[in-house]
Amino acid sequence: MKYYILYNPLAGHGATNEKLSSLEKYFPDGELVECNVTDVGGYTELLSGIDPEDKIVISGGDGTLNNFINAMDTDKIENEVLYYASGSGNDFLNDVEKSAGCAPFRINRYLKNLPTVTVKGKSYKFLNGIGYGIDGWCCEIGDQLKAKGKAVNYTTIAIKGLAYAFDPRNATVNVDGKEYSFKKAWVAPTMNGRFYGGGMMATPDQDRLGDGRVTFMCFSGSSKLKTLMIFPKIFKGEHVKHTKYITVVKADTVTVTFDRPCALQIDGETILDVTTYTVNSGRKK
Repeated sequence: MKYYILYNPLAGHGATNEKLSSLEKYFPDGELVECNVTDVGGYTELLSGIDPEDKIVISGGDGTLNNFINAMDTDKIENEVLYYASGSGNDFLNDVEKSAGCAPFRINRYLKNLPTVTVKGKSYKFLNGIGYGIDGWCCEIGDQLKAKGKAVNYTTIAIKGLAYAFDPRNATVNVDGKEYSFKKAWVAPTMNGRFYGGGMMATPDQDRLGDGRVTFMCFSGSSKLKTLMIFPKIFKGEHVKHTKYITVVKADTVTVTFDRPCALQIDGETILDVTTYTVNSGRKK
């Protein structure tokens, strides 16, 4: 039996290579085949010849998982797929109630019937959520800092954005045919899981293995001071108690349109200058 270890050497701020050596103890009964996903021509070509009993092990973080689900038809994968968390983004890990450093575990059931987001004419599957607003803006600023070789602290970036650097947008949102209008929208994510953005519990009641629907959340209408007071509560999911400013809706389809462009993030991957996105839950009715 072979274990195909798919890893991104850039995940976890470059610490993935160090963690790969620890995988041998989990798979003493087979041959480990390390596959650097930044070198191969594509996942499909890489895995086209594997035997049915061989296993796929994804080693990385949320970004590595997102790359995998968009490169493969995960609804048709018959091989067992395991996940070994070795990245810096662990929103998926938190959502399925696993801890950093845990043994590789099977994730096939989480890869079926995934929602999609269409943005700028292209569709992507996502595992955790779509961030649009100050969360996408934070990813944009973080990418700029990384490109300069500087350390990134998303909490610090978010505080600066809330205090003075980010201007909230007005948003028009269509949820399953019902239209909503929001003034001063700070965040407008649509979620498949509960967590995104490095630990923010945006939608505490969302269940990725539930009824197949996604959850839309909008934080809007508050002043900068009020927003600074409420925003930290998102890390425990307690922001949803502030119903004057927080709207939460379960949905099959969601279209969000801002009156001015803003960065959007998909499982931590940034797309710049976005005015609108549409999510389809992928639910089989």
